Amino acid sequence: MSNPTDSPVWFITGAASGIGRRLAEQALASGARVVAAVRSPKSLEDLACRAVDSLQVVSVDMAEPASIRRAVEEAQRCWGRLDVVVNNAGYGLVGALEECGDDQIARNLATNLVGPLQLIRAVLPFLRAQRSGHLITLGAAAAIGNYPGFSVYGGAKAALEAVSESLRLELAPFGIRVTVVVPGPFRTDFIQRSLDRAAHRMPEYEPTAGKFLGFLERMNGRQPGDPERAAAAIVRMVSEGKAPMRLVLGKYAVDKTRKTLAARAVELAAWEAVGLGTDFPPT
Repeated sequence: MSNPTDSPVWFITGAASGIGRRLAEQALASGARVVAAVRSPKSLEDLACRAVDSLQVVSVDMAEPASIRRAVEEAQRCWGRLDVVVNNAGYGLVGALEECGDDQIARNLATNLVGPLQLIRAVLPFLRAQRSGHLITLGAAAAIGNYPGFSVYGGAKAALEAVSESLRLELAPFGIRVTVVVPGPFRTDFIQRSLDRAAHRMPEYEPTAGKFLGFLERMNGRQPGDPERAAAAIVRMVSEGKAPMRLVLGKYAVDKTRKTLAARAVELAAWEAVGLGTDFPPT
């Protein structure tokens, strides 16, 4: 390979489109080498032709643990190391919990929660051996405060945040950093291409989950977030050697975070006396 052997190696899932694709492009432009893990390697043929010496494409199905393990092993063999691992692959499921089918729920959780956990487990032996690395997980605004109709998807993303909080403490002694990137609505093809709908629409949920689906469909193509700038912000964070626990991207997500934290503080204050009254009396 013509790239310097000390250039960092990124492993990015879901790199075929959206923020994942932009992130792969931005990482390559920064001088890094990239292993892009996608369901269909043909989707990255154009980028592979332009970055012959610095991009490797591997196939992965994030709902299949064996596929994840094979992809990680292949990625590690490419250049003998992994420096930045980005859990980006995923898709949405919109619909009230009662409307969603069992198979839909199982597949969504397998892809958005179990798959990322399996990926982290698969890469950790390599990162621990290096005593370095940066785990980045793409979260969602739904994990800041969830919406009607996003119970499964938002629940998976919120769980990943909780996992990442624990990982940050578990992995610090090994020099491994952990960050959750929390984007607001960005102008990608997520709504059109990566959003599953509930199997059984029910009129009882039209004022809540149904209304939210309509909101998403109207927003498509009008999202305020620029995926190019999001990718640049992530690459800059890594290049500068910084690793916040959460990197909140876009005004929508920043405002939502502030409002959610303020609302929780108000609720805590209102119920604090009740909560404090449940301890044993001081002796």
